[in-house]
Amino acid sequence: MQAVSAPDEQPVAKTRAPRARRPTLDAVSAAAVEVARSAAVEMAADSPFSREGVGEHLGTSVEGERLVAHEFACLLPGYRGWRWVVVLGRAPRQRHATVVESALLPGPEALQAPEWVPWSERLRPGDLGAGDVLPPAPGDPRLAPGWTGGASLDLSDDDAAELWEMGLGRARVLSPEGRGEAAERWYSGDGGPLAPIAQAAPGRCSTCGFLTPLAGSFRQAFGVCANVYSPRDGAVVALDYGCGAHSEAAVVPASVLPGPPVLDELGLEEVVREPLAHPEGSVQLGPDEELGHS
Repeated sequence: MQAVSAPDEQPVAKTRAPRARRPTLDAVSAAAVEVARSAAVEMAADSPFSREGVGEHLGTSVEGERLVAHEFACLLPGYRGWRWVVVLGRAPRQRHATVVESALLPGPEALQAPEWVPWSERLRPGDLGAGDVLPPAPGDPRLAPGWTGGASLDLSDDDAAELWEMGLGRARVLSPEGRGEAAERWYSGDGGPLAPIAQAAPGRCSTCGFLTPLAGSFRQAFGVCANVYSPRDGAVVALDYGCGAHSEAAVVPASVLPGPPVLDELGLEEVVREPLAHPEGSVQLGPDEELGHS
């Protein structure tokens, strides 16, 4: 449906906002390279290298109306890729450019410290050691208020029944989101069916006598291995995980014992005996001589 304007209404003319004019390179400020270099050398005066810390002129860029930035290479040790930046400017009809500001700034390939990351985001599994304390974040979605018994307890929920603990439930327990994250992490980890050892296993943990199922809803997909010879002993495994220590694995045939040695009492082998070497000054006995007793 097309809208119809009233007769007394006058059409409003649309006006375009004027485009902002891009500043052009100021020739006076761009030509004042030595003025900018002097400011850069003054900045480097605090270092033991002084003038040697300022390298070649890298170029200019427009910063605004009659504002030009000059960049010089930084030769200070430890500042690879950094640049001395000096901004020059001038007032209208002024014949000489003056220094507006100067700074040492990193270039595209500058060596810089990595961006600071809060410790809570740097923490990785296995970083927690003896004596370390890691309180949960406020409102951690992995946790939910625990069951304390009473009228709110629903024993038809497997997880609720397990967490009741004789009416003294924990203050907080795993939330559905926390259980889901744990299940995904365990299933895709070393105890899941995608592990290389599980691909070559003779059977699955669901049929192994060493599997101890977990409590609550986790028992539908996970358990704990209780085989001391398994690489996952004491760890959570998926029901479709497996290893070579399966309780129903095929019996390995016993190794064959070697037979008794064969003695050849009829054959003869001639052995040539080399004469013994005697040290200098020792007495050599003949073949028919015997060593007498004193």
